[in-house]
Formats: sequence, C-alpha cells, structure tokens
Amino acid sequence: MSATEFMSRTTDLLERVRTTQEKSIRAAGRAFADAVRDGHDIWAFGTGHSHLIAEELYARAGGWAGVRAVLEPSLMLHEGVAKSSLMERLPGLADVLLQVHPVAAGDVVLVVSNSGLNAAPVEFAAGARARGATVVALTSLAHSTSERPRTPSGRRLADEADIVIDNCGVPGDAIVELPGSEASVGSTSTVVGAFVVEAIVSEAAALFAEAGIEPPILRSNNVTGAAEHNQKLRERLTAK
Repeated sequence: MSATEFMSRTTDLLERVRTTQEKSIRAAGRAFADAVRDGHDIWAFGTGHSHLIAEELYARAGGWAGVRAVLEPSLMLHEGVAKSSLMERLPGLADVLLQVHPVAAGDVVLVVSNSGLNAAPVEFAAGARARGATVVALTSLAHSTSERPRTPSGRRLADEADIVIDNCGVPGDAIVELPGSEASVGSTSTVVGAFVVEAIVSEAAALFAEAGIEPPILRSNNVTGAAEHNQKLRERLTAK
C-alpha cells in the first residue's frame, strides 16, 4: 500500500502548501510580474535535485518566457552525485557563478534548496540580494531548522530571502515510512516544487492580463503555430 500512502500523503501535503503558503506564492508572482514589467530579469537556481525546479521554469510550455536558469553542470547530478554534493558545500562557488551570471538590481532570483543548509544556494541568495535583487527561497523549513547550516556564515537559505516559501516537507524529504525498516521512501520536494513555481507563473501571468498586458507565455512546440509564437517572444525579449 506504499503507492497509495504516498499519493494520499502527498495530496495532503499539496493542500497544506496551498492553504499555508498562498500569500508567499502570490507575493512571488507579484515580484515576477513587477520585475518583468520594469525591464528586469527572472533567475532560477538550484543544486542537486533542486535544479529540476529551476529547469521547470526554463523554456517550459505554458511557462514564462525569458527566465534565466542557472544550470551549473558541476552542481547537477549527471556529473556524479559525489561531485555535486561536494560542490554544493563549497564556500565561494556562488560568487563565481554570480560573476558569470550577471544578476542585477531589480531582478528576481528564485533559489531552491530543500535543506537550505549548503553553501552554494545560501551564498547565491545572499550575493543576489547584495546586488539588489529580490530573492525568493523555496525550501523545507522543517528540514532547514533540524540541522546546523554548512555555511561559514552560519546562515540558512531562508535567512537570505525576501520571500520564503515553505515546501512543508519533512526532514529528509521522504514521506512514507516502511514497516520493519529504517528506510523512508517517497520524496516530495520535486512534486511540491513544480506545483509552487507553476503557481507563481500563473499569478504573474494573471496580473499581466488584468493590467491589459499580454503575458510572455511560451506555447508547446508540439502545437501548430507555437514555434512562430515562441520565436517572436524570444526576439522581443532579446530586443528589450
């Protein structure tokens, strides 16, 4: 019954996120809309599996065009779990990334880290904020507060954010305990992360539409006419 239990518990968790985090999610959507309207950029960054949430925002059908995802190979899993785990704990790496990816004042930066404890995401958020960007953190507050930070500053991701969205996950992320075993299965951070960022985009797009502005939303390239629509969007954003 573990499949049923996971689906049931995750459904309950999504409802908890909806009811407790809506204010922060809508604030993030407002920040997205205001930044883009004023000619600024939207950035997304995550390490390990959290990079999947940054990628969810990037070039997505039904998604916001022009999102600048920071997909650093050394922090992703395809170059090896051991390497990415060591790199995300490396103090100073975020400063290098911020020199390569020019986050600027007025931009909005979404930083995703389930634990919110490692140097790369925490320092990326701090560096972006120091540059005048609005930082949105997507993290598990339960996990983050259950362990000591692995940062020289002793700070967590939530400490470096203007808007904090709690994914309401449990410490360790896996939500289903197995009888007769010490193992837990069924991680929720990716499911909830995608849920949250799509809600943010939906809020931002609705704000544009309510103001009589066509939101820069990509269409699926598998739909007739979408490629032309998307190309025009990219040309418009490049010419800004």
